[in-house]
Amino acid sequence: MATFGDFPTDHKASEQNSAHADDQHWERKILQDLAFAAIREQRNSRRWGYVFKGLVLLYLFAFMFLMLPNGEQASESNTHTALVDITGVISSDTDANADLVVTGIRNAFKAKQAKALILRLNTPGGSPVQSGIINDEIQRLRLTRPDFPVYAVIQDVCASGGYYIAVAADEIYADKASIVGSIGVRMDSFGFTEAIDKLGVERRSLTAGQNKSFLDPFLPLKEADVEHANKMLNNIHQQFIDVVKTGRGDRINANNEALFSGLFWSGEQALELGLIDGLASSSKVARDIVGAEDIIDYTPRPNYLDLFAGKLGASIGEMLQSSSQWNLR
Repeated sequence: MATFGDFPTDHKASEQNSAHADDQHWERKILQDLAFAAIREQRNSRRWGYVFKGLVLLYLFAFMFLMLPNGEQASESNTHTALVDITGVISSDTDANADLVVTGIRNAFKAKQAKALILRLNTPGGSPVQSGIINDEIQRLRLTRPDFPVYAVIQDVCASGGYYIAVAADEIYADKASIVGSIGVRMDSFGFTEAIDKLGVERRSLTAGQNKSFLDPFLPLKEADVEHANKMLNNIHQQFIDVVKTGRGDRINANNEALFSGLFWSGEQALELGLIDGLASSSKVARDIVGAEDIIDYTPRPNYLDLFAGKLGASIGEMLQSSSQWNLR
């Protein structure tokens, strides 16, 4: 009886143990599901990381393929006409700087299969220093290879410093509508004296040397400053005139003061004045004058592939670092 009387109590304990086991199983299942979900998420992250890396590498290979030299550039072993572009403002901080242009010209002179060099100019001018360096180097290189003619071909415009370079060539050609000339020198500035007075700004400038504030835009013009600046400009202008006379010789009328007044003319007018030798394009000069119709460009240009590869390498490095951080979580 006592035994039967204790049975209901044992049955309750069994039910409680079973419920406790179910609770543990449920908690374990949730933990397992969370763990598997984390693993799946990590695997998916890895897969997408591999996909992204693959796409980046594919894009890089495609870009490299597009950047491969074309057939024209690959035929440097054949007789051809060398070409160097001088485009834009001539300055030390632009693509039309002396170091870059001279490098292309030197490479053209070294090319044994090149029959001649065309300087293709499209520039409004710029630094007389940069232009002078290029002109001097062309003169020097012509002495090292006298049988290698240099032709200047003007596109839209060849003014000021551009023409300074052009006169170093054996002959100059242009289109009938090209703009040629502007043999002169200029210096530009501004004056803010009245603006300072109206705004109530007090000018404070400390200098050592009586001319250190030469042509200060915040001070009234001094007659002595203007006179000195004009002398300097006239000196540089005379250098320009001498270079033109040396380069063009008797093909121009040196007594025509208008030629050196800073005026510019159309290609058709420039031909009449002796500033150019004919009307022709680069391809026409190469075909009809040089006798080597194939043109190979020797212009040094920024290496966009290196720039792209550097940026891409940095991006991939960051991506790999991020991927590693994902995997360590």
